[in-house]
Amino acid sequence: MPTASPDAIVCKPTPWFLLRAAAMLLMFSFFAAYFAYDGAIGYRKKNHVFYLSKAFDEAVMQFNEKNKDNSLTAEEWKSFAATQHVKFPENPYVLPKDLKQPLPWPEILHDHEKISKLLQANLIWQEYSAERGYDNKPPEEPMTKREIDEQWICAGVCVILSMIAAFFLVRTIRRRIIADEIGVTSQDGKRVPYADLKTLDLRKWDNKGLAFADYDGESGKGRLRIDGLTYGGFKKEDGQPAEKLMERIRSKFSGEIIEFVRAEEISGEVPEAKSAPEDG
Repeated sequence: MPTASPDAIVCKPTPWFLLRAAAMLLMFSFFAAYFAYDGAIGYRKKNHVFYLSKAFDEAVMQFNEKNKDNSLTAEEWKSFAATQHVKFPENPYVLPKDLKQPLPWPEILHDHEKISKLLQANLIWQEYSAERGYDNKPPEEPMTKREIDEQWICAGVCVILSMIAAFFLVRTIRRRIIADEIGVTSQDGKRVPYADLKTLDLRKWDNKGLAFADYDGESGKGRLRIDGLTYGGFKKEDGQPAEKLMERIRSKFSGEIIEFVRAEEISGEVPEAKSAPEDG
């Protein structure tokens, strides 16, 4: 971080930029966690519920098949139900890691009286799901391996975006634009004496708070980017630091200034760019 003399004008990162960067970091971090949860747990739980609910359809179908003549006893049904298991896919990747197989039919499906009374899988499932905290309406389709993998891909992308947002946030917090009596120091730490400044482009300063200064001399050759919205800002309650910075630069600048002529200065004409030297 560059040091500044006591009389220097120092423009620090504005709260507007820092809050925006922090919001982006939080947003991408939240979505990274959200997608990672679905990839690791959420989608697999949905598959567990989906295949478990299918066992209720199977149970009602088997019950109706065996009880066509209304002769199926409670003991016979219970004995049959005790041998049945929930049918899961062979690929364990799409199921919860802690799911133990084979998984017997839930006890509610062993109840002859309940099944004969309700005779609808969705009604039995609603009672069972309410007790276990599952959704009373199970998923219509299972989540595939591809869909689970897509969640991990999305999580990875969000992690990368979070890291980028964190990088810019940390980097920007440490930066300053400084204008003292001798020269200007950009947010990148590039120190350029005013005598090396050749051109000052202010065409975007009024609308976007951006200015560009070309330099050529002992400090080398290049261009400075002065971002007043990110560094300093233009709030009157804060004293308009970016505007003071630009006033300091212009007061010391003796090169060519490029700026738009205001419409009111050339009544009836479209604003145009003007280029004129300015004495320091």
